[in-house]
Amino acid sequence: MIRALVSSAALIAGCLLAPSAFADTPDSGHTAWVLTATALVLFMTIPGLALFYGGLVRSKNVLSILMQCFVITSLMSILWLVAGYSLAFTEGNAFIGGLDKALFAGVGQDSMSGSLPETAFALFQLTFAIITPALIVGGFAERMRFSAVLVFSALWLFVVYVPVCHWVWGGGWLSAMGVKDFAGGIVVHITAGTAALVAAMMLGNRRGFMETPMMPHNMTLTLTGAGMLWVGWFGFNGGSALAANGDAAMAMFVTHISASAGAFVWLSAEWIKYGKPSALGAVTGMVAGLGTITPASGFVGPAGALVIGILAGGICFVATNYIKRTLRIDDSLDVFPVHGVGGILGTLLTGVFASSALGIFSGQESIDIGTQLSAQAIGVVATLIYTAVATMILLWLTDRLIGNRVSDEDEQQGLDIVSHNERGYDL
Repeated sequence: MIRALVSSAALIAGCLLAPSAFADTPDSGHTAWVLTATALVLFMTIPGLALFYGGLVRSKNVLSILMQCFVITSLMSILWLVAGYSLAFTEGNAFIGGLDKALFAGVGQDSMSGSLPETAFALFQLTFAIITPALIVGGFAERMRFSAVLVFSALWLFVVYVPVCHWVWGGGWLSAMGVKDFAGGIVVHITAGTAALVAAMMLGNRRGFMETPMMPHNMTLTLTGAGMLWVGWFGFNGGSALAANGDAAMAMFVTHISASAGAFVWLSAEWIKYGKPSALGAVTGMVAGLGTITPASGFVGPAGALVIGILAGGICFVATNYIKRTLRIDDSLDVFPVHGVGGILGTLLTGVFASSALGIFSGQESIDIGTQLSAQAIGVVATLIYTAVATMILLWLTDRLIGNRVSDEDEQQGLDIVSHNERGYDL
């Protein structure tokens, strides 16, 4: 009898201790989801963003856009391995991490990041470091040298993306302030949007920008890419929960609602203003809704996401028209008014709709709206200023080193032939 009791007690104790005994073992469900999300986010850049952007430019430049997205993917991957991951996610200081994990020193198959293999976490974060500089391509499309794109993107990763990533997600000063950015409103969209606007202003408008309509050459490509972005964004936002749980499910649900609302509001605004809804308006509104919900996706509920998507579609529509038609800035593919303005709007609205005290519009956080909104605003302003100044310096430097802009003759001929000696279409 005593022996049976002892055996039972030992069995119970073993069951109770089992979780701690396997604390260093990856959770297979969480790991499978994050690996899946990683593939989805990479799919957003190649081929999603590449096709989305490629269809929006003129036919003589389509291959150059595809190449820029493709090679940025390769280059950022190498730089992330060399030092990017370490500088973003090791302790360091409030501004930047250290080099303890440069070339993934000490990161092996058994290394853990929470319940995930560290390699899974690092690879997931790499896909964000890829798509952010790729987004900037839309600000200088059809007029920047390929060599300048690569040098600028490499420098920008280390000078802008990595520090801001550390501030928000790597234990830096914005994280310590309590700034909330679930999946990259600050880290991805504000930085990319601001950099694209600065690049558009410093390189100048495309030749004939205000005189000749520069229509997308292939909306079929653009809609195909847009669909890939919408699907891939489930990994972007849902994967940022870093677990297969309710946070991931809610992030995916609110992402879909905001994208739907953004698309419908934008095309409705076009319908009212210009008499017809366009495919370009629908997909641009969708991206605006996706970018705006990104920082809030793990914190808000469906009703809040609906409001965020409606505001995204309307405000980003106004911002796009203002920058192009009033300010006459050739942010060629509307990176700042869609991603930059959307990231700013979403980051600020996170401070409101994340609150659990808003009834049907409640989010999932017990926060004081005024205090949180103040922290969000500091994050927005600091990132805007830092990104703008750093981007100006980097563009000035690359222009001095190799020259940023192609000649008028090369721009007229098209970057497909000039940069790559190939054509996107063999007609």
